[in-house]
Amino acid sequence: MKKVFLIAVVCVLAAACSDRPTLPGTGNSSATTDSSATKTPPPVEFADQKYVDWGKKANTQFENGDIDGWSSQIAPDAIFRWSSGDSLMGKVAILKYWKERRTHVIDSVRFSNDIWLPLKVNQPQQKMESPGIWLLHWSQVNAKYKSGKAIQFWRHVDYHFNDNDQVDQIIEYIDHAPINAAAKK
Repeated sequence: MKKVFLIAVVCVLAAACSDRPTLPGTGNSSATTDSSATKTPPPVEFADQKYVDWGKKANTQFENGDIDGWSSQIAPDAIFRWSSGDSLMGKVAILKYWKERRTHVIDSVRFSNDIWLPLKVNQPQQKMESPGIWLLHWSQVNAKYKSGKAIQFWRHVDYHFNDNDQVDQIIEYIDHAPINAAAKK
């Protein structure tokens, strides 16, 4: 029985490894794989690693209190939205808010357990979704406030890049209630 099994395995392997000519119309010829110019791109695909590198650098700048460095790639007409519905319009307003917050409210902040996902959205799923490059980021936040209180929470942030590789949308998903409680003196 072992010999029959061994012979069957050898026959299957030999058949799988043989070089047979491809028949026209079977979908295995090189002529059918050369149509990449006419293919439509997938709805979503991975984007370049450079967006993750930017995100990591921006997080480090924010942790260090370098809000000017953190905001250096933000577009003049950018929008910063929170999941609660609040928003900041324009780089000037975003920069003012975070400088004030980082200087007078947040004593220290550290991001850890990062997950980064750079995506190129070719076909938006919803009308409100912008096509183009998105950088999705999840992290654990350890924040200490000027009030002396410290908290730990999770956040998710979406960054959208315009055609000039500037961030024109930031959407941050967090629960503000524990943050506001910890920031109160």
